[in-house]
Amino acid sequence: MKAFFLSCLLVVAGAAFAQEDTLAPYKRYPIVPAFQLLLSDSTTMYKKADLPKNKPTLIMLFSPECSHCKHTAEEMTRLKDSLQDIQIIMATMYPLWEMNAFAQRHGLNEWKNVVFGKDIYYILPSFYQIHNLPYMALYDKKGNLIAAEEGSLPIPKVLELFRNSK
Repeated sequence: MKAFFLSCLLVVAGAAFAQEDTLAPYKRYPIVPAFQLLLSDSTTMYKKADLPKNKPTLIMLFSPECSHCKHTAEEMTRLKDSLQDIQIIMATMYPLWEMNAFAQRHGLNEWKNVVFGKDIYYILPSFYQIHNLPYMALYDKKGNLIAAEEGSLPIPKVLELFRNSK
C-alpha cells in the first residue's frame, strides 16, 4: 500500500512540475521577443534591434482576411492621433501582397510609427501561442510586457493599458 501511495505522490508531483514547462514563452520571458520580419520591399528585415529606444511598443499579429483585424485597423485609423507615441509592429504570416494591400486599404502604411512585416520564420505565433487574431502584445518603453490579448481589444482599452503602465 505504501508503494502505491508513493507512486501516486510521485505522479502528482511530476505533473505539477511539468505544468511549469507548459508556460507560454511570452510569460516566461516578458520582454519584447527577438523577431525578424520581412518588410514590404521583400528584401529588408526588421528586427528587435531596429525598434526605437524608450518608446512603448505594440506588436499586433493580424490576418488581412480577418474581420476583427480589419475592424481594429479601422479603429486605429480613427484614433491615429492618440497612437502617435507608440511604435506599432503589424506582423502577419500571409503573403506580402496581401499584407501590403491591407496596409494601403487602411492607410496605415503612411504612418511613421507603423511597421508592416511578414514573420517568415513563424517566431511570433509560437512565442505568444496564439489561437485567435488579432493578437496584441503591449510593451512599455523599457521593453517589458504590459499585457497580451488575444482577439479583439478596443483601441481605447489599449491606450488605457499604456497609460496605466507609466
